[in-house]
Amino acid sequence: MTTLASGADTLTRDALTVLQPGFTGTTAPDWLLRRLGEGLASVGLFGRNIASPGQLAALTAQLRSERDDVLVAIDEEGGDVTRLEVRSGSSFPGNHALGAVDDVELTRAVAHELGRRLAACGVNLNWAPSADVNSNPSNPVIGVRSFGADTTLAARHTAAYVDGLQSAGVAACTKHFPGHGDTAVDSHHSLPRIDVPADVLADRELTPFRAAIAAGTRAVMSAHILVPALDPDHPATLSRRILTGLLRGELGYDGLIVTDGMEMRAIAGTYGIERGSVLAVAAGADAICVGGGLADDATVLRLRDALVAAVRAGELPEERLADAADRVRALARWTGTAAPSPEDPHADDIGLRAARRALTVTVAPGLERPESFKPLTEPPYVAALTPVANIAVGDETPWGIAAELVHLLPGTVTGSFSAEDGKGGRADSAGKSGASAGRAALRAAGPRRIVAVVRDEHRHPWMASALDTLLAARPDTIVVEMGVPQSSPRGALHIATHGAARVCGRAAAEVITGLAGIAGL
Repeated sequence: MTTLASGADTLTRDALTVLQPGFTGTTAPDWLLRRLGEGLASVGLFGRNIASPGQLAALTAQLRSERDDVLVAIDEEGGDVTRLEVRSGSSFPGNHALGAVDDVELTRAVAHELGRRLAACGVNLNWAPSADVNSNPSNPVIGVRSFGADTTLAARHTAAYVDGLQSAGVAACTKHFPGHGDTAVDSHHSLPRIDVPADVLADRELTPFRAAIAAGTRAVMSAHILVPALDPDHPATLSRRILTGLLRGELGYDGLIVTDGMEMRAIAGTYGIERGSVLAVAAGADAICVGGGLADDATVLRLRDALVAAVRAGELPEERLADAADRVRALARWTGTAAPSPEDPHADDIGLRAARRALTVTVAPGLERPESFKPLTEPPYVAALTPVANIAVGDETPWGIAAELVHLLPGTVTGSFSAEDGKGGRADSAGKSGASAGRAALRAAGPRRIVAVVRDEHRHPWMASALDTLLAARPDTIVVEMGVPQSSPRGALHIATHGAARVCGRAAAEVITGLAGIAGL
C-alpha cells in the first residue's frame, strides 16, 4: 500500500507530488525511495536507467514497493527517440514513417503494441506522441518525430496513437503544446520563437492537439517556445494565457499538463529551474519534468522548497498547487484501473512490417546500366554521412543500415564521415568539408559498391556536397535517406526510410539485398 511519511505536511507533500524527477542507475537510489515515502508521486526514466526489459520490470517493482500508485514515465516515442531500446535502436518506426504510410489502423496497432510492452515493464505514462506539425523543414529537433507537414494527417495519426497507447493501459502525453514544428531552434539549447498569426496557429498547430483531446489524451506536455501571437512575454510553459486560457479554457482540456524538461536552456538559461518551476505551476502546469540532465536528491529538494516558499510568500496560490497535485493523483488512479493487454502473437513484428510499408524507393531514370538495379550480392561499403545528433534523440542510440547489411551480407565494411571529413580536421566551409568527406569515403570504399546513408540531407550543406562528390565519381552509389526526405532523390537507387530506427534500417537493407522487391522492376 501507499505510505506517506507522517512528518510531511500537506503543502510539502503537494510540492513533491507535482515533481517528475529522473535519477541515475538501473536500481532506485535510497533518496528516491525516501522521497516517494514523503509524497513524491512520479518518476521519469531515461536510457541510462534501462538495461533490459527484465531489469526495467524489477526497477518499477522496486519503486512500487515503496509507493504502489507511482507514475512511472518514459520518453518512448519509438523511431529515433527510444529509451527501451536505447542501445540497439527501436523495433518500431517513428511518427514520420507512420505518417508516410498513412494508415491510421496501423498507427493505432503500433502504438498499442508499444504501450503493451511498456506496461509489461511497469511503465504507465509515456511522454508521447509528438503532435507537432513539421511545417518548417529546417526544424532541428522535431523532424521525423512528427507525423508530417500536413495538419490533417498529423491530427488523425495523433488521435490514433493516443487511442492505441491508452488502450494498452499506458497514459499518453501529447506534446509539445502549442506546437513545436515551426521552429528553427532547438529548445534544449535556447528559446525558439514562432512568429505566425493566431489564425495560422489555430488552423495548423492546434488542430492535432484538438484531435488528441477528443481522443481522450490523459496528459499534454508544454513546449518551451515563445509564441507572441498567444503571449508576447512568456514561453508557453510559463504562460497562463496559453496553459490556462487556451488549453484549459478554449480547448476544454481537463487532464494533466506536464512541462518539458525544466533543465533545458530555453527555461533554465533565463529563469533558472526553481523560478521556472514556480512560474510553470502558477501558469497552469501540474507536473514538473526534470531529470534529463539533473537527476539527484538535491535538485528535488531545491524544487520542492522553491514551491513551498512561493506559496508561503503569496507568489503561488496554495489552491493552485493543491489542484496540480490532485491532477497527478487522478492520473495515477486511472493507470491503476487500466487492465493489462494480453500479448498478441500477430503483433510481434508489427514494427518491421510498418517500416517496410513506409519505404519510398526511387530508381534513377534512364540509367544506361540496368545491372545497377540488381540486388547486391557482394558486400558493399557503407558510408554514413553523420550529423550531430540532437539531444532528444541522443548520440548513444545506433542508427543507419550498416549493422543490418553486415548481417545480410557478411564482409560489409562501414565508415562514418562528418563535416570534419571523419578525421577531426576543422572544416573551413560546408562545400570544402563535404567534398573532403566524400573523397575520404571514396578512398575507404575502394572498388566496393557504395551505399551512402544520410540523415536530413536538406539541412546539412556539407552532407549534400559529400554526396555530390560520391555520385560524381560513383554514379552507381545507392543512397539511403533516414531523415525527412526533403531533398530530391538521387543515386542509382534512392531509399527514403522516414526515420532511423533499427527496423527502418532493416527494411532498407532488405530492398538493397533483394529480400524485398522493388515495385516496377
